[in-house]
Amino acid sequence: MTEAEDATRPAPVGAEVPGPLAAEEKKIPGALLRYRVLAWITGVWLLALCFELIAAYGFGVEGLSWIAVAHGWIYFVYLLMTMDLAVRVRWPVARTLGTLVAGTIPFLSFYVEHIRTKQVKEQFGLS
Repeated sequence: MTEAEDATRPAPVGAEVPGPLAAEEKKIPGALLRYRVLAWITGVWLLALCFELIAAYGFGVEGLSWIAVAHGWIYFVYLLMTMDLAVRVRWPVARTLGTLVAGTIPFLSFYVEHIRTKQVKEQFGLS
């Protein structure tokens, strides 16, 4: 059998088919880990930002404005990692937007991270 005939022959049932989809699925665990780490870091920095705002406006404490800048940059990286995962696992637009917004509401990033991780692990058989 020639290479051309072999390439067009269907794979046996149950055989792992190498190709772009299989290669892309191998990258999902890494993308999921990056998303999870950034979701937690973003959530922690958002809580720090809330404390900074309470300290600044409630008690007149100054000099903590750098926390807002740090959270902004971390949130930007969170957006990138979330989009990376969303594209790899082919999330619908609404799910992607909901996950992106989760980094702006205190404690929500922790909850959404848990839900999305559970969904991706079930969908792709990850443990």
